Amino acid sequence: MSDVIAATGATPAERPRLRSSAGRRIVAATVLGSAVVSFDATVVNIAAPHIGSGLGADVVDLQWVVSGYTLALASLILVGGALGDRFGRRAVFICGSVGFALASAWCGAASDVGMLVAARVVQGVAGALITPGSLALISASIDPRDQGAAIGMWSGLGGVAGAIGPIAGGWLVELAGWRSVFLINVPLAVAVAVISVRCVPESRDPHAPPRLDALGTAAIVTGLGMLTYGLIAARVWMELVGVALLAVFVLVQIRSRHPLVPPALFSSRVFTTVNLVTFPVYAALGCVLFLLLLQLQIVAGYSPLAAGTATMPITAIMLVSSTWVGQWAQRHGARVPMTIGLLLAAAGSVLLAQIDTHASYSTAVLPGVVLFGAGMAVFVAPLTESVFAAVPTEEAGIASGVNNAIARIAQLLAIAAIPSLVGISRAPLTDAIAFGAGYRAAMWICIGLFGTGAVLAAALMPQPRHIGGKASWPRSRGASAFRLSQ
Repeated sequence: MSDVIAATGATPAERPRLRSSAGRRIVAATVLGSAVVSFDATVVNIAAPHIGSGLGADVVDLQWVVSGYTLALASLILVGGALGDRFGRRAVFICGSVGFALASAWCGAASDVGMLVAARVVQGVAGALITPGSLALISASIDPRDQGAAIGMWSGLGGVAGAIGPIAGGWLVELAGWRSVFLINVPLAVAVAVISVRCVPESRDPHAPPRLDALGTAAIVTGLGMLTYGLIAARVWMELVGVALLAVFVLVQIRSRHPLVPPALFSSRVFTTVNLVTFPVYAALGCVLFLLLLQLQIVAGYSPLAAGTATMPITAIMLVSSTWVGQWAQRHGARVPMTIGLLLAAAGSVLLAQIDTHASYSTAVLPGVVLFGAGMAVFVAPLTESVFAAVPTEEAGIASGVNNAIARIAQLLAIAAIPSLVGISRAPLTDAIAFGAGYRAAMWICIGLFGTGAVLAAALMPQPRHIGGKASWPRSRGASAFRLSQ
């Protein structure tokens, strides 16, 4: 069946249902691909203290180990979506999977921090080819009646992969050392490529532009690089240059005939609101996950495995609830679950901020982790469903790329800025007192960011109309309409 779809392009009525074997294989490949990228983003957090001791790194070096990956992923994810729309989402998805396997092997062989950061940048480039394609392939290949459930599975299982990263990472670090957290990606990424070749139908945007936006790509890559370096190194002039280049990127997108981010996408109030909410929420999420695992090991004295296992409730909650939350949001709208989810995440973060020396898991860690996991489970699937509800199906790759890019940029800037802002970037990893004080200050910043996201969702997310028993919003004019208007 996949050969027919790839060759001719399936109409919505010809696409497989989620419960069919073809539908399950498509979702399995896309979820596993996204999961590998999410897994690698979180597993490094649990291994960070051991990377630091093994390579003689401080907190700044660890910021670069995390941020080098996120920088490449965030700045190129739009290019990855555009390449998939033009040359075929499956083809680009497979190339990214192979590249990710090779880069992971390089990470595992790194002999110093500089080599590890370089390998992480290459990993991020490969991840930028995987991430937008994973959601776009679901949107283009699965029967529309099942897309809410499929997206819920993608967000839930992908979230599980991200959450299970610390657990698996802790076990791997204790069993085989920090290098193993990178080497484990190699067989997983190869499996994604093999399944995709055999089971995933090809799809592309018939209205994709004939060439890529090279000037826009250069502006966003250079701008984010300068801004990130400036935030980590506390170089104000670099921060200003980075902001100026990002402003240039926006101007290029407005004036370009073939923009990476078509301005017409933001003619949808839903799409605009979803991305406004995404920025503060994912900034907070990235910083919480980065610092929590360090706090548990450096201050609370947990082993890597114990610290990773401490986050297990997030995994369980997202696994159980994300699919039905996605279905509920498809029928009733996303404003209520997005708002409630972010308030729960903020409440969980308040509890997590109290973790201190020799913190008891049952009283100091578990309640916060449960609330935080419940909040993210309620929030993520409705957010993702809203992205696709707001744009035409053929613009799925662009929409997915924009939202993912904003999420990754938010995490990149938060991890670069917040540790420096609270004074822990230059603290040695052995100074539990200094790190603990900075951690608490950072968590309260994150609580404010979650609250900001909740206010934006409640105030700006429109109530949908209902057609055929499910929520529906007016869609944007889309990229193809924008191009025709030029």
